Amino acid sequence: MIRDRRAKIVATIGPASASPFMLRSLFKKGVDTFRLNFSHGEHSTHASVIAAIRALENEVGVPIGILQDLQGPKIRLGRIAGGVRTLDRHEKVIFLPTGTTPDDTSLPLPHPEIFAAIDIGHRLFIDDGRVRLKVTQKRADRIEAEVLEGGRVSDRKGVNLPDCVLDLPVLTEKDRADLDFGLSQGVDWVALSFVQKASDLDEITGIIDGRAGLVSKIEKPSALQDIESIVAKSDAIMIARGDLGVEIPPEDVPAKQKEIIALCRRASRPVIVATQMLESMTSSPAPTRAEASDVATAIYDGTDAVMLSAESATGEYPCEAVEVMDRIIRSTEGHALYVKAMAATREVAKTEADAIADTCATLACRMGAKCIMAYSMSGATGTRIASRRPKLPLIVMTRDTKVSRRMALVWGARSVLEASAVDYDSMVLTAKDECQKLLAPEIGDKMVILSGVPFGQVGSTNNIRVATFRQNLSEG
Repeated sequence: MIRDRRAKIVATIGPASASPFMLRSLFKKGVDTFRLNFSHGEHSTHASVIAAIRALENEVGVPIGILQDLQGPKIRLGRIAGGVRTLDRHEKVIFLPTGTTPDDTSLPLPHPEIFAAIDIGHRLFIDDGRVRLKVTQKRADRIEAEVLEGGRVSDRKGVNLPDCVLDLPVLTEKDRADLDFGLSQGVDWVALSFVQKASDLDEITGIIDGRAGLVSKIEKPSALQDIESIVAKSDAIMIARGDLGVEIPPEDVPAKQKEIIALCRRASRPVIVATQMLESMTSSPAPTRAEASDVATAIYDGTDAVMLSAESATGEYPCEAVEVMDRIIRSTEGHALYVKAMAATREVAKTEADAIADTCATLACRMGAKCIMAYSMSGATGTRIASRRPKLPLIVMTRDTKVSRRMALVWGARSVLEASAVDYDSMVLTAKDECQKLLAPEIGDKMVILSGVPFGQVGSTNNIRVATFRQNLSEG
């Protein structure tokens, strides 16, 4: 099965979609990779979902990706006296590094690292930015701030600090336990939340040790300052526009989205655009026009994947949300401007490997080939070709099940698990056979094959071959 679109769909699984029936329905509607949000749910529940996805994969015979999203260090208020407090504009508020406060003269902020890092003039946002304050005075055990935008705050509301880099543990104890569980279950991707700088990735990279792909979630202003190094150290990127849109001005988010997508394409890293894409479909069977435009914009930007969150996890219309997203993608990719946009944003290859992939994609498109077939041991060849955004089907052959599943996140890639090829010639025959099964080529059609000599070695991609389909499959 090859879907009639290139960009992929990631859907978050939750109470509305965790049953085997719903997983099958979501896949048939268009989901390519399922996201498990480890901010919620027990390990036993996630294990059942993973088992159901793998059973579905065996049933449909198509690799399906599983993305584990770690919660990360979440900054929250403590317990407020009375449970709730209303802050008025220009009011002076005192924060204390305690879990509770005895009265309503102060607010509890049980994070000593904040008191060490914050400075006068820095901002504090509470409850996704609904309440905003600016620091006017600080001591080691006390922060005084002026309310810029008032409102009600209650126990355990989230706090964002856009102006400072905190000395927080990259992985909490919960994250470590969740990561160990996820890797034991064979998840394909692990998403790290609240990345602030490239060095935040070092520890988790060592723990994962190649067992899954690492997705860095970009949701902090400090990450934008180190974005090139973060992309270089990551296997994929998620533009998490929820927290990012709280901590930077909302009018800056679209431009940052375009910049990050372009950077990921240059680096051949899959990129996901996430958060509030079809938010109204949590409770409505149809999206707003603005939401449809938002999804289409991400596709025009060249993203590898778009993601559903609450829409598919807890919403009333999870299947409808996937179906709508699929229709928007197909409509956008079918527009003449899309092909022009992908060609206009394709940058000159800067490395030898990128140049080979670029030549392969360009040759195949100019020949009007039936498809591009990439033989890839690690998946790197497939992602490099995908980064060129060719308008032809891209089939990635690999003998590694993990690589095959990770391709479910990569733009345009349809992965085939194939271990029968033992040398270059048998690989070419196998490639033609797979193309024939998936795309039903006619006599005279051509395919372009990218592989390596010596055959079967990681990092040896150096050979482009044009094969022609004749009456005898072995010819060409």
